[in-house]
Amino acid sequence: MKVFPFKIPKSGEDPLIYQEDIEVSFYDKLHQHEEIQISFIEKGEGAVFAGDTISQYHEGDILVIGSNLPHVFRSDVQENVISVMRTLFFTFNSFGKDFFELSTFRNIHPILESSKNGFIIHNAPKKVVKYFKKLKKADSYTRFILFLDIMKWLSTSETTPLSNYLYQKKITDNEGKRMQIVFEYVMTNFHKNITLDEIASIASMTKNAFCRYFKVRTNKSFFQFLIEVRIERAAKLLSNNEELSVLEIAELCGFNNISNFNRKFKELKQLSPLQYRKLNL
Repeated sequence: MKVFPFKIPKSGEDPLIYQEDIEVSFYDKLHQHEEIQISFIEKGEGAVFAGDTISQYHEGDILVIGSNLPHVFRSDVQENVISVMRTLFFTFNSFGKDFFELSTFRNIHPILESSKNGFIIHNAPKKVVKYFKKLKKADSYTRFILFLDIMKWLSTSETTPLSNYLYQKKITDNEGKRMQIVFEYVMTNFHKNITLDEIASIASMTKNAFCRYFKVRTNKSFFQFLIEVRIERAAKLLSNNEELSVLEIAELCGFNNISNFNRKFKELKQLSPLQYRKLNL
């Protein structure tokens, strides 16, 4: 299957597509699609890479991923644990090209605009969880009403962006495959000492060419991205593994200098590792 683009399976002419993923691991290839995606994480946790940023998702979260925003899920695979995601897909023109321009829907314009960078909402309330759980058995009319209820709720909710930068050009299949290879290598080997020579070789590029390539598409250096991956993993360990010391977590995440780890963690999380652990345990 090509990494870019990804075609959402459609059933008939229904403009609103419902999809249910029940897997050990969510689809883990970097991809993009025309449709805006609204996903409820019913079970499971892991990381999502969208645009230029990696973020953690947990059970009960809702993610909104904009049209053609490159993204990939990385589920935390555990024995005998299944991940479940309920998703709605639609485009700006699904209900007619002027549908969202009607004054009735003025309040959801900010949500459509924010979707371009993607966003996440943590701990959806029970009433919204019920909306998503009703989608599977709903007929087309009822599903559309549930969609409007979800959009109304999204318009009043506090959101956290998934991405800070949008690469404006369509990414080719070859570019997508290359980014997928780089992403997979980093997610598997972030705890090791990854050199520029090594990652450029993985991408089949010279060092200078790779640095330019990566910076143009993510608006950050490769090593900044690597640090962010390591810090996100450290944050997860701090929250879920009280028996591990901060020093042990730093080493497990690829930092061989505790002072550097503390400094980078505070730069990205605005808290020290100990403060973060105290708030999230």
